[in-house]
Amino acid sequence: MPRYAPSSSISYSFGPGPITFAVKWIIIANVAVFAVTSFVHADVFGYFGLIPKQVLERGWVWQLVTYMFLHGGALHILFNMLGIWMFGVELERRWGTPFFLRYYFVAGIGGGIPFLLVSLLPFASATYVTPAVGASGALFGLLLAFAIYYPDRPILLILVFVPARVFVMIYGGIALLNTLQPSRGVADAAHLGGMLFGYLYLHGGRGGLTAEIKYRYLKWKMNRLRRKFDVYSGGRSDWDGKVH
Repeated sequence: MPRYAPSSSISYSFGPGPITFAVKWIIIANVAVFAVTSFVHADVFGYFGLIPKQVLERGWVWQLVTYMFLHGGALHILFNMLGIWMFGVELERRWGTPFFLRYYFVAGIGGGIPFLLVSLLPFASATYVTPAVGASGALFGLLLAFAIYYPDRPILLILVFVPARVFVMIYGGIALLNTLQPSRGVADAAHLGGMLFGYLYLHGGRGGLTAEIKYRYLKWKMNRLRRKFDVYSGGRSDWDGKVH
């Protein structure tokens, strides 16, 4: 009688699975730009990195987009692309490619805005003329969204698995502390900006920030009307009550 070894039902996997369309091309674009800039001796960072002085004084607003595709070294781009793959694939599957791309650029561009504002502070005067580069703002936006949709998903942090929501709180706290320390620089403001604008975009629904602003305005207007018109309801004997 033949004997068969019992099959195991335990399986192991790493990562989010097959790469999605937008994530794939975001990674390709970043790697291609990194390869080109590694061999070009022109002042690429001066034109396409995010420099507050150039944006605020010369109107080089394209830097709010182009800085996301520049990186300062191999480890910099490696960890950013790894994070975009790890957190972006499942989000793109959930949202679809068009919404994922809109969210990615809202978080990335939004990440640059606090960096511009912080550079105006007295302790950050050196940053006013220093380029910021990297996809970290967009990545932190993806990380926040991942924690919102998958709060209990375990993520490896220094040899310990922690829930995604805890992972986000730890990295958000680190970014905040670094932003408040002049000696550490203020590029971490872009990380916080990516999380902030990502949250606002998600909180506004698929209509984005415009829908959120309209919603807040209508809510304020309705509350104002309620304060003007206090209606007292009751039985038949209350019909002569006051209506303000």
